[in-house]
Amino acid sequence: MTVSTRYPHLKADFTASLVVFLVALPLCVGVAVASGVPAELGLITGIVGGIVTGLMRGSSLQVSGPAAGLTVLVYEAVRAFGLPVLGVVVLATGVLQIAMGALKLGRYFRAISVSVVEGMLAGIGLVLIAGQLYSLVGAKAPESGLGKIAGLPEAFVDALGSTRALASLALGAGTVLVLVFWRRLPGRVRVVPAPLAAVGLATLAALVFGAPVATVEVSGLLGSIQPPSLDAFGELAGVGLLGTIVAFTLIASAESLFSAAAVDRMHDGPRTAYDKELVAQGAGNAVCGVLGALPMTAVIVRSSANVQAGARTKASRVLHGVWLLLFAALLPGVLAYIPIPALAGVLVHAGAKLIPVRALVTLWREHRGEVLVVVVTAVSIVAVSMFEGVLVGLALSVMKTAWDASHIKLDVIDKGAGPIQAYLSGNATFLRLPKILDSLEALPADRPVELDLSGVHHLDHACRTALENWAARHSSAGTEPVKVTAA
Repeated sequence: MTVSTRYPHLKADFTASLVVFLVALPLCVGVAVASGVPAELGLITGIVGGIVTGLMRGSSLQVSGPAAGLTVLVYEAVRAFGLPVLGVVVLATGVLQIAMGALKLGRYFRAISVSVVEGMLAGIGLVLIAGQLYSLVGAKAPESGLGKIAGLPEAFVDALGSTRALASLALGAGTVLVLVFWRRLPGRVRVVPAPLAAVGLATLAALVFGAPVATVEVSGLLGSIQPPSLDAFGELAGVGLLGTIVAFTLIASAESLFSAAAVDRMHDGPRTAYDKELVAQGAGNAVCGVLGALPMTAVIVRSSANVQAGARTKASRVLHGVWLLLFAALLPGVLAYIPIPALAGVLVHAGAKLIPVRALVTLWREHRGEVLVVVVTAVSIVAVSMFEGVLVGLALSVMKTAWDASHIKLDVIDKGAGPIQAYLSGNATFLRLPKILDSLEALPADRPVELDLSGVHHLDHACRTALENWAARHSSAGTEPVKVTAA
């Protein structure tokens, strides 16, 4: 039996793995640098995402690794608790994901409002762009999201008077332009993935022109591995850390499973088993936590590149992890030549893609309430923090759903003589109570009323009590008692 007979898709998967490796390499490094951790930790997460998660069942063509969507949350966690505690957070996240997958809760993540997820990603994108724009000019970004946005004009004005800042800005802007226009080049050129081409050209330009810009600091793969200490586990007693773990778990799980649904639409192969995929993501995060690396999620950019490159089985994503491991082990010094503004440009472009501009335009035409959820969630994340912003979005989504579900209609028939007939139908909840009472109280006080509730599907306690009080008041005006047909 030949190799081609035993592994019929080996050639396609091998080629796809190289493409995904070339896409993942600059993104792994860029996400790590933007998160405020050593660049090698991003590579470690990419390696684990390829080899550990890649070998497990769930989604056959989805590729996992460090994601731009968690950059802001990781940065905040490292700033608040320190790098040694990051491993504890990621390990706990992995354990929770495994537990949720074992309890078959993965499918329920599909019940999360898409508008909340889009708002979450938009908020992350805005904070990510704002923060990385400072890196484009070699400046230090403020801590808060609003501070980042408010300080941008001053940062760019200051950059105009600095040769170093202008050189950094030129490299970063050039990187963004390459990423934007790369897809318009001939197909033979586009064989090289856009992120790799953009970072490679920026690195070459920095070397040729001797640009005075900051580059990636390299400490070696083994030197970057920092398993969490026993003291770090003691931080689990703090409410703040527990909230961060919950945020990591919810956001990483939702992003991975939404990505899986998107990848399933790109190919005709086996569909995603959501609970198994959640276990796979959890196993990967548990290993990353033990190694003190970044958290992982399924990443739509790498996953779509995998599908478009012709991958047929999970071998492609496993091999991409092997290539990352070989690069990190054999060529770590290459990272030291990569300019920080080039990586910032990659993340500015990635952040912009997180903002669903086209989807918002479509939603505005059809479901304006959903646009409100997206915008409020995004603004809350920028103004407060990731965790609180997502909670605000979820609360608003639930309120909107309750409002939409509480449709009520009041039909009044007045024949000029005899009792006025009022027919109430729909769902009578406290949300619609003002509308119901306004209509009933507008009825003539000196006429008898027959209130028919047989068309009401749901009558909550607040509405029932309010209707009884209205009927008592109307009857006390000297008219016949209100006749009510029960729901």
